[in-house]
Amino acid sequence: MSDEELSIRTFCSLGIKKWLAENAFKLGLCEATTVQKACIPPILKGLDVIGTSQTGSGKTATFALPILHILSQDSYGIFALCMTPTRELAVQISEQFSALSAGLTLRCQVITGGEEIQAQTRSILRRPHIIVATPGRLMDHFLNSPQVIGCFQNLRFLVLDEADRLLEPSFESELRILFENIPSKRQTLLFSASITRNIAALQHITMNDAFHFEAFEGLKAVSSCRQEYCFLPRIMRDAYLLHILQQRENWDIRSSIIFTSTVRSCVILSGILDKLGIVTVSLHSMKKQKERKDSFARFKSGEVSILLATDIASRGLDIPTVDMVINYEVPIASKDYIHRIGRTARAGRSGRSITLVTQHDVKIVQKIEDAIDSKMRCLSLPEEEIVKNMNSVGSARRSVKISLLERTGFGEKVNKNHMK
Repeated sequence: MSDEELSIRTFCSLGIKKWLAENAFKLGLCEATTVQKACIPPILKGLDVIGTSQTGSGKTATFALPILHILSQDSYGIFALCMTPTRELAVQISEQFSALSAGLTLRCQVITGGEEIQAQTRSILRRPHIIVATPGRLMDHFLNSPQVIGCFQNLRFLVLDEADRLLEPSFESELRILFENIPSKRQTLLFSASITRNIAALQHITMNDAFHFEAFEGLKAVSSCRQEYCFLPRIMRDAYLLHILQQRENWDIRSSIIFTSTVRSCVILSGILDKLGIVTVSLHSMKKQKERKDSFARFKSGEVSILLATDIASRGLDIPTVDMVINYEVPIASKDYIHRIGRTARAGRSGRSITLVTQHDVKIVQKIEDAIDSKMRCLSLPEEEIVKNMNSVGSARRSVKISLLERTGFGEKVNKNHMK
């Protein structure tokens, strides 16, 4: 039996139609993952589902396939609403729905901030089959247009993707308004890479009959990711980073994501690397939506091989060719470390993560290692070679900081908003 026949048979055995299984194989889903095998059948049976599994385990296809299966039998109005915390993830989910639905006339609409709101209202009023939205922007539509609310009265599915993030206090007011205005009689699907008290409580409070699947064994890094750290003086962090980037070809690295902890660091580092002649794109919350979309598209297509990002890019984004993740700054929370390095070594592929550690980060790194029950390997690099980069990176940093100060209000705004 060929790989294609085996894949199609596997997904069909879960209850998925053959044409959908064929589409899944064409997208590289050669075998159903654990979360897909566990959760697709109960979704098809009409049960609410709470699914928790490691990053990169195929959670999007887990809810997209059964939704498309049922939609193809009985399509009407706005059939499914998928909520997600970031614009980039919303676009990615929409793209996966579109790709999996090849052969089906599917209308899927993304509703996020940064786009013209009147045009979005008109698109909602046309009642697409599926809406993928961020909570804040959809709440704006609900507050400003009773007609928009009316479009959701026949909603069949509500999906919360990256549910642990959506259930944090920062989204509480938006979700309350949305939940009050969509039908209570619906099928609700929650998926997350990490279990939290809020998610666990939902099964007892609002989803008593939910099917609960958990393939989450604490905070664990993907075993196929080689985790390393460089211990270095803080003043040499830029020089170490430059040396690592200069080794990409020798290390057979096709693409890399560099994570910073603040917008300010991301902006400054982008300027430094630009002055050093290293082409990058960046992704952070202070970029306009069009700029964020363009940056992500250029990186995902392979046009640019380095993405600089805050933790806005650490959740859900699936870019198969990411070979290396660099933690330019150590994340405070262990789960953020897991999500960052989870951008590489996805779906069985290998990957590499390098964390730049200063004397001020040692205790944080030890807490991360305790939480994930794993030790990072020490990566020894030739300091005598790295020292040679000090003058160039120092000059570039000074030039970038002066430039930022000269841009009226920008330096102050970035300092104030140490956001993701």
